[in-house]
Amino acid sequence: MLTQKCERFCRSLVFAACLPFIFSCSDNSTDQKTIRLAHGLDVNHPVHLALVHFQQRLQVLSEGTIKVNVFPAGQLGSEREIIELIQFGTIGMTKVSASSLEAFVPNMKVFGLPYLFQDQQHFWRVLNGPIGKALLSDGERYRIKGLGYFDAGSRSFYATENLIQTPSDLSGLKIRVMNSQSAVNMVNTMGGSATPVSWGELYTALQQGVVDGAENNPPSFYFSKHYEVSKYYVLDEHTSIPDVIIIGTHLWKQLTVEQREWVQIAMQEATDYQIDLWQKSTNEALAKVKEYGVEVIYPDKTPFRDSVKELYKQINNEEILQLIADIKAQERD
Repeated sequence: MLTQKCERFCRSLVFAACLPFIFSCSDNSTDQKTIRLAHGLDVNHPVHLALVHFQQRLQVLSEGTIKVNVFPAGQLGSEREIIELIQFGTIGMTKVSASSLEAFVPNMKVFGLPYLFQDQQHFWRVLNGPIGKALLSDGERYRIKGLGYFDAGSRSFYATENLIQTPSDLSGLKIRVMNSQSAVNMVNTMGGSATPVSWGELYTALQQGVVDGAENNPPSFYFSKHYEVSKYYVLDEHTSIPDVIIIGTHLWKQLTVEQREWVQIAMQEATDYQIDLWQKSTNEALAKVKEYGVEVIYPDKTPFRDSVKELYKQINNEEILQLIADIKAQERD
């Protein structure tokens, strides 16, 4: 593990040293700033479209004095690599899953717990309230400032050949998960064999039988074209893990009070735009994969909920336990 971390650190340093002009977060002029914003999703994905909206609105609000260059589709590295480069001060902003952030901001792992939220109203009540805002601020200790959340829907299982209708159907199946201990624990507790695979390698892993299935939200399932190699999509909706828009504290500290206000206004407008776009994209994605021949299944969620109760009993981190209690307390507020 230590060797892998060292290799990743060295690779990031070499990458940054070789491409200083690509990675510069802003120029030296007090009149003009250029922010490099990188992410790993397709250019047709609603998240990318919302980030373009952020780019455009910030340019208008700043009267052209702040320019955002968006690098999509993993051009500048994986989510983990981009977060590290933000910490080094070589990239300005990114969109990452809260699951990817948990390796950097430990309390973010609460979002990886299955069936944590009662419904979408509960989900947004928490994210837009004191709990969500505190988690965004928590990253500043790690040179990462959270600006806001994007909707990433609910994650569900899909499989190449095996019909999954209950947790027992996961037994013996290798299920791809993100490089997140929370995701690994969840799938293993449900009875599957959690197998971390990078997003860029997953299509081939499914095609070649390296894994038997995976789990993600409908737009990602569709835009990744994983429906081409998966027969079943099971909407058990086990987790609702938000995407987080982060900015490096090195860059945030360079901005004036007025510039920070512009960034936050553009971020809120982009969030509202993304939430609406996400719902439309989800409905479209489900319709498209059905047209392709994928069997979309709406299972009884009760057995899935019951299968992860043991996972909650195993939690002994006092901060996470308090977060869970605070989140549950807002179910019907």
